[in-house]
Amino acid sequence: MALTGMAQVVVIEHVNVIPMTSNVVLKDQTVLVQDGRYAAIGGKVKVPAGAVRVDGKGKFLMPEFAEMHGHIPPPTASREQTEDVLFLSVANGVTTVRGMLGYEGRLELREKSKRNEIVVPALYLAGPSFSGATVKSVAQAVERVKQQKTEGWHLLKIHPGVPRDAYDAMAATAQSLGIRFSGHVPAAVGILHALELRQETIDHLDGYIEYLDKQGEPIADAWMVEMASRTKAAGAAVVPTMALWETIIGAKDAAEVNAYPELQYMPRAMVTQWREAFQGRQSMFTFSREKVDRVARDLKRLLKVFSEQGVKILFGTDAPQQYSVPGFSIHREMKVMAEAGMKPYDILRFGTASVGDYFKTKDAFGMIATGQRGAAVLLDANPLEAVANMRKVSGVLLRGKWISSAEIAKRLEAIAARYAR
Repeated sequence: MALTGMAQVVVIEHVNVIPMTSNVVLKDQTVLVQDGRYAAIGGKVKVPAGAVRVDGKGKFLMPEFAEMHGHIPPPTASREQTEDVLFLSVANGVTTVRGMLGYEGRLELREKSKRNEIVVPALYLAGPSFSGATVKSVAQAVERVKQQKTEGWHLLKIHPGVPRDAYDAMAATAQSLGIRFSGHVPAAVGILHALELRQETIDHLDGYIEYLDKQGEPIADAWMVEMASRTKAAGAAVVPTMALWETIIGAKDAAEVNAYPELQYMPRAMVTQWREAFQGRQSMFTFSREKVDRVARDLKRLLKVFSEQGVKILFGTDAPQQYSVPGFSIHREMKVMAEAGMKPYDILRFGTASVGDYFKTKDAFGMIATGQRGAAVLLDANPLEAVANMRKVSGVLLRGKWISSAEIAKRLEAIAARYAR
């Protein structure tokens, strides 16, 4: 299923459009995609000869969805496995991925994506990690920033362990060179200092609960509102990865996660590794089940407060890892967000229009509007009524190329069969 040399004109007819410009549904629309962009949207659109015509009657078209904390398989993975993992995102309507850990050779993969040589999402890639193992001094931090800027990575990825002086040097150099930095908050830095130095995204809500716990238990709503205010003032966004955190802290049931049907699309060795790691963590836990449940509740409370207070939230799941299977993981994440009390429109906005705004200097996408990138997911039911309807994929529009549900099912069957062997 290659996209090379595509010159498709796609028309989706009589479809209900969810443009994500606001909380509305535009009924009985015709959407024309030409040269990879939305060319016309309306009740009456002239259909060019030879166009691929898709019947959208009774269906719902919404913008491409984004994974803002994903991972690209390392170079040790085969080409087939790498493309399989990325296709799983496409199969679920995720056609933009911010890869949060760079490896040698992965910039070439990004360029293949741009040239439509492979069926994978649009890729925005962080370089190799800034961590306690890779950055131990100010000089190392400065040199690493310069190198990754020169190589062409989109952003810097922060992991735990970076010394505070090295983090400060990294931040100052990154800002002077115009390259973003995001990810974890090293313990030596702390959430307040990371916000002060304008770390662009705080992934996994890293550092927040640790800081709030120091203010006393139970965590007061007023302290959460205060942190929301500080985050907004810093212009930072959060990438929560809530479902993954519930797995990592042990709030999930082992039988439940091991029964996820989407595990069939991952290599058996990887699933076994996840299972052993999960069992190992649970056997080593030294705190009570009550504390596990409290942390899970506090994370949901914090996210709801951030949403209510207008903090920028970007959708991410940290797939693939720890039972978080690319593409399928968005449905797990949406469920947790809904349980936190967030409305469907807001949950969808975090993965569409909000991501488009974050990347607005790179491209125009995240909404269904003329001139925007022609990428979308066609659904059999309205996701504004229930985010679970995002599972009902009828087809995906990937950079102007139509991929039907039948094509998606065939590719998924092949992936499952390969890993079953």
